[in-house]
Amino acid sequence: MHIKGFEKTTLIDYPGHIASIIFTGGCNFRCDFCYNQSLVHTPHALPSIAQDEVLTELAARAAFIDGVVITGGEPTLQLDLSEFIHQIRALNLKIKLDTNGYSPEKVQELFEQKIIDYIAMDIKGPFSRYTEITGIPIDTAKIKRSIELIMNAGIDYEFRTTVWHNGFTHKDFDAMLGLIAGARHYYLQNMFPMFATPTKINYKPMLKSEISPLFHYAQQRVQHCGLRGEWR
Repeated sequence: MHIKGFEKTTLIDYPGHIASIIFTGGCNFRCDFCYNQSLVHTPHALPSIAQDEVLTELAARAAFIDGVVITGGEPTLQLDLSEFIHQIRALNLKIKLDTNGYSPEKVQELFEQKIIDYIAMDIKGPFSRYTEITGIPIDTAKIKRSIELIMNAGIDYEFRTTVWHNGFTHKDFDAMLGLIAGARHYYLQNMFPMFATPTKINYKPMLKSEISPLFHYAQQRVQHCGLRGEWR
C-alpha cells in the first residue's frame, strides 16, 4: 500500500460514524478541480507512511473509532488493497471506500469478499463530458458497470458530484441523474478554489442560487440528495 496521509479522527467523512482516514497515492484521472492534487500528480514527492505503522495506530484507536475511510488519490489502484482491508477488519473496524469507479473489476472483487461496509463513488459528469472533465480518454462502460455494482451490492453507498460555477447545465444533470436514478444517496459538493489546477477555465465555486434548481431537481430523482461544502 502506498499510504501518503493519515488522519486519526474525522466526524464527517464516514456518515454516522467516527473514523480515521487513510490517503493513498496515485490516481488514473486528472481532474483540474481535484482538492488532492499532490496525491494525484506528485505522490512520489510525498513521504510514505509504513503500513504497519498505520495498523498499529488503528489498533490503538479501535476502542474510540467505528471505522476507517480509505481514499486518495484512487485506492483501487493499490494492488494489495484487499489484503490491507482484511487486516483493518481484523481490528473490528468498518470500512468506507472512496472511488472514481474506473476499476469495476476491483469494486466487484471487494464486494464478493464482503469486506466493504460503505462505498462512495464520484460521478464526474454526464458520459458525454467524462473525457473532458477527467482529462483522460474514458471508457464509460467501466463507469456504468461500477454504478450497477454499487446500486446492487446490498451495502450502504453514495454517489457524489463536485460542481463549480457555470460547470453544469440542466441537461448535464438530467443525464447524470439518469445514470443513478433511484440511488440511495447523492451529494453535490462545491469545489475548493484554492486547490484547482490553473487552466483555461477559471474555476470558481458554484453559487447557492445556481445550485438551488439543480438540487431540487435531483431530489426528485434519488431517494436522498444533500449538499456539502460552502455555498454563498
